[in-house]
Amino acid sequence: MNYELKNVFRLAKDYLYILLGLVIYATGFSCFMLPYEITSGGVSGIAALIYYSTGFNAAYSFFIINILLMILAFKTMGWRYCVRTLLAIVTITLLIDYAQILLRTDGHMMHIVGEQKFMACVLGGCMEGIGLGLVFLAGGSTGGTDIIASAINKHHSISLGRILLVMDIMIVSCNWFIIHDLETLVVSYSTMFIAMNMLDYVINGARQSVQFIIISTNYQSIATRICNELSRGVTVLEGRGWYSGEQRNVLLVLAKKYERRDIYRLIHSEDPKAFVSMSNVEGVFGEGFEKIKK
Repeated sequence: MNYELKNVFRLAKDYLYILLGLVIYATGFSCFMLPYEITSGGVSGIAALIYYSTGFNAAYSFFIINILLMILAFKTMGWRYCVRTLLAIVTITLLIDYAQILLRTDGHMMHIVGEQKFMACVLGGCMEGIGLGLVFLAGGSTGGTDIIASAINKHHSISLGRILLVMDIMIVSCNWFIIHDLETLVVSYSTMFIAMNMLDYVINGARQSVQFIIISTNYQSIATRICNELSRGVTVLEGRGWYSGEQRNVLLVLAKKYERRDIYRLIHSEDPKAFVSMSNVEGVFGEGFEKIKK
């Protein structure tokens, strides 16, 4: 029963993160991209280009393009992926449409930060990157050009990151042929760069882990408290000092980066004279960390 409850809470937390990420992403796109004619990458960038050239609602373009891509990718990606992605697409569509209604005054979209286009670029890029980061961390997807990149990657030995980068550059470059403004084009490239870096920062920051090596005479009490209070596994290694020849037990602990202060306090309360080494590690897989991907 406890295991089932943990799964329920974990799923609820994931869906909450996905919803929060979608709201942040849609807000950044609607409030800072569209009013200032800035183009970002992905399907949202294509929808923005259609809006700038024809005035057609960006939310509807976003929805139609994504649905067409999902139909093409149904066999490749599977129905589970498509259902999760469809929910995200519908949510973003509704949020973008609602935001456009709120921001529209006298037939034009409100400029929240005045005429400071670069400020809009920074805020919009940060919000898009943070929003996508939260969605991806929770195992969600917004579809879009990810579907095209996955399909190309399946049949050709080209990395997903390179495919997405090339497509985003092509989409942003099209801004010049519609707006014919060099400043807007440069700002659009800056937005893409900011969004990509914020996305990496959010994902890498949340996934980064630390490794502790602890040598203490009170290793048993330290190990017990780490297991009970932090729910982290502890490995006991047998060691021997080369100079002294003394036998010592060494604790090996892997934890999330945000847990390091709690571990330091716990060690200090049990043995202030303990020898502790901490290092940053990446790619920790298994229970309590990331799942090993196929």
